[in-house]
Amino acid sequence: MADGRSLLQSSRTRRFEGVTGGRRRNMQANRSKNTQLEMAIRQTLHAMGYRFRVHAKELPGNPDIAFSARRKIVEVRGCFWHGHGCHPLGQLPKSRTDYWTPKISGNRERDVRNEAALRALGWEVLILWECQVRANPTGIRKELRKFLGPTRLSVQKGKLGSSSRMRLG
Repeated sequence: MADGRSLLQSSRTRRFEGVTGGRRRNMQANRSKNTQLEMAIRQTLHAMGYRFRVHAKELPGNPDIAFSARRKIVEVRGCFWHGHGCHPLGQLPKSRTDYWTPKISGNRERDVRNEAALRALGWEVLILWECQVRANPTGIRKELRKFLGPTRLSVQKGKLGSSSRMRLG
């Protein structure tokens, strides 16, 4: 086991050759799950009345937000990590292109594979880009509502009327 760990450690150090300790810590602090952007979208969805699953392990790619009953997925993508190409968020760094180009390309290829697998299983997928969310948060709410349809609560209100709702306190 110790040999396996040292082999893994040596491959990591090779990958980070020529990178300062500060830069390395900075890059390691980037999350792949529960990012600020993802948390903001989840909070918005919850406030809108939607209920969902987070990082469903049984689905291809562990999608960010899954609505099982609706068979719909919302993927929240950072422009840089997923190679959106928008300016300035999605631009590749000018340094270490030998590392970043295959890294971002691999992420894009994985995204395409996962999305195709989800669609093949009958899921609809909405991709929200970081630049979209930052530029027009109100428009994102409308886009989410259009993609997901009415909440169960709004459907119940329409059928039952406001007088039949139970009131607390």
